[in-house]
Amino acid sequence: MNEIALNTVITGEGPPIVLLHGFPQTHLMWRHVAPKLAEHHTVICPDLRGYGASSKPRHGYDKRTMAQDVINLADELQLGTFALVGHDRGVHVAFRAALDHPDRISHLGLLDSVPALDTWEVLRGREAAVAFHLYLMAQPEGLPEELISNSADAFFGHFLDVWAKSPFPDDIRAGYLKAAREAVPSIVADFRALATIDVEHDRADLEAGRKLTMPVAVMQQDWGSQLGFDPTELWRKWATDLRYTTTSAGHFMAEEAPDEVVSFIRDLVAPVEGSSSATGPTQATGLAAHGAR
Repeated sequence: MNEIALNTVITGEGPPIVLLHGFPQTHLMWRHVAPKLAEHHTVICPDLRGYGASSKPRHGYDKRTMAQDVINLADELQLGTFALVGHDRGVHVAFRAALDHPDRISHLGLLDSVPALDTWEVLRGREAAVAFHLYLMAQPEGLPEELISNSADAFFGHFLDVWAKSPFPDDIRAGYLKAAREAVPSIVADFRALATIDVEHDRADLEAGRKLTMPVAVMQQDWGSQLGFDPTELWRKWATDLRYTTTSAGHFMAEEAPDEVVSFIRDLVAPVEGSSSATGPTQATGLAAHGAR
């Protein structure tokens, strides 16, 4: 029995789109995007396992398990196929859900990250310092949790400040810090999995020749030129139907450039606009919290 409860906000009516947040955030990051998508879609925004108001078990932070959480949520909401969009940490969960459950994901949108296996391959030399947190949280259990817990607001606030091109409103920043401060062990476990079992799962799929079979759209900052790799080549080894674009927005693009993100998602799912094959809840639920088990 799956005892994980995902705190979830649902709004709108129409073909369903599930939006997965990033680090160090919650479903609140979609607050500017979801209402616009909800004009024509049922939009489902969960807090991932270990984040926000969702369950925070000790184990289960490999992305295969976290992806299954999303599938279980979709089952509870009686979704058939659905579009899935992830940002940052949500990219890893969405990517794994699409590889493991291709019959459920109609379209895949990925914002500003790369798969676990590729994450470690593109980080080299001094340029890798931008991702120092990945190396810290990859360490064995104990030290990372203690260091981060002792200075949680400074640690998580660093990323909210450095990665943003414009400051967060005070209340939003405070909300993200509170949520992250209360989730240090699970956040570290999520990142630790990225350096261990998630890499193993990605490598096994790559060696088996498994690819994403649905339309895939990727929007990122220009990490290729910054870190010295070809992002299109990277993604084409995973996706046969790929649209890749860069943005001048910062990492928190859903908040800094929501119209651009909305257009990106609408362009991705345009073929299913009004399609009867993409099913969702028949009535809008407003901004209702939904617990999925």
